Amino acid sequence: MAGTRGALGLLAATQLLLIMDTAIINVALPSIGDDLGSGSAGLSWVANAYLITFGGLLLLGGRTADLLGHRRLFVAGLALLAAASLAGGLAGSAGMLIAARAAQGVGAAFAAAAAFALLLILFPDGPARHKALGAFAAMGGLGGVLGTVLGGVLTDLLGWRSTFWLNVAVAALLGALALRLLDGSTRGTERGFDLFGALTATGGLGLVAYALVGRSLLAGAAGAALLAVFAVLEARITRPLVPPAVLRRPALRLANCLSALAQMALFPMFFLVSLYLQSVLGESPLVGGLGLLPLSLVVVATAPQTGRVIARLGLRATMTLGFGLLLAGLVWLALALSADGTFFTTVFAPSLLLGAALPLVMVTTNVAATAEALPEETGLASGLINTSQQFGSVLGLAVLVAVATARTGTATPAGETAGFQAALLVGAAFAALAALLSVRLTLPAPVPAPPRQERVGEPR
Repeated sequence: MAGTRGALGLLAATQLLLIMDTAIINVALPSIGDDLGSGSAGLSWVANAYLITFGGLLLLGGRTADLLGHRRLFVAGLALLAAASLAGGLAGSAGMLIAARAAQGVGAAFAAAAAFALLLILFPDGPARHKALGAFAAMGGLGGVLGTVLGGVLTDLLGWRSTFWLNVAVAALLGALALRLLDGSTRGTERGFDLFGALTATGGLGLVAYALVGRSLLAGAAGAALLAVFAVLEARITRPLVPPAVLRRPALRLANCLSALAQMALFPMFFLVSLYLQSVLGESPLVGGLGLLPLSLVVVATAPQTGRVIARLGLRATMTLGFGLLLAGLVWLALALSADGTFFTTVFAPSLLLGAALPLVMVTTNVAATAEALPEETGLASGLINTSQQFGSVLGLAVLVAVATARTGTATPAGETAGFQAALLVGAAFAALAALLSVRLTLPAPVPAPPRQERVGEPR
């Protein structure tokens, strides 16, 4: 039991690091621009390079973990993340920093896919997995705010390069602990690697991610073409990267769709609220990050109880409840925003409702997306759900920021508030669609876990 708890703590800490890393760099971007002499276009790619490689390689990372070993890829991903962070901290130009951020995304994709697969192996489907996924959701909610707060503190006190040094230290520590706490013998039973499938899937997902963040129709068309080639290849080869039979599972398809919709509503909300607090209410970046702290505290308090809610209401009812709360929270937040308001009159109360919704939505969609995964498919299931979440985040941010920009008539507090309100209502529409679709979820029959899976958390 102690080994299992230690392994879960390690994997949850990794989730915290990866989510924190996404948020921490956003706060440091202005200082990076001043130091490296980069304009806004170059600065945007410091963030986008990470998102593109992270999103494009999650599926490949999950399948690779099944074939080569979950702990092996987990440690390799953390090592690459640490090395790339070191390069980012030493970067002397925007180009070098962008390349380092792209390499960080590769390491993060491998570590994230392997970590989630290890969790699925460590905790078979049932109440124990629900509790473990609750811990992941709690760390995700905490990571977003902690990244924003630490980004402001470290940048102010030690400079923007210190945000990269933090990654080096934490990733190195987690990698060392992994060798002690995780079983190194877990991997799928199949052998062989679908090279062409890997190339077309990774290239297609990467181009689609580039199209979303860079708004390039040509890249989007090229990515869609590669994904079409990938779909044809997978139906014709003996050992495909993603077996078509897996994608024919109704619960898996619906759960991945719902997970993407959840992130399309949730991820941009954090960005828009922080921007509203700073640009409309005139708060500092640090206070803007702290404004999301109440939401995160509710996430941390609610997430561990999600398993009990599922046991009492059932998975489908809990999922629908979560999306209903997400819809209500976003509508309330949109209507509460005011050009002359305060944090407590606009953001505080709706953010508490959103904090309760987030773990319900994230845990239930993850449970449904992974419930049918066989032992040799844990990495694949991890790659699919992580890819859905990442692309939901990128697509939602692109759409809602575009809506906010289009709706903002003038660069005044009132105009900007109107833009934020319109964007949040679009996010609420995504939540409403997800709530309607969630009632169609049909729960799969539980899959018994092989006895040897209980050894994953034992030291080697």
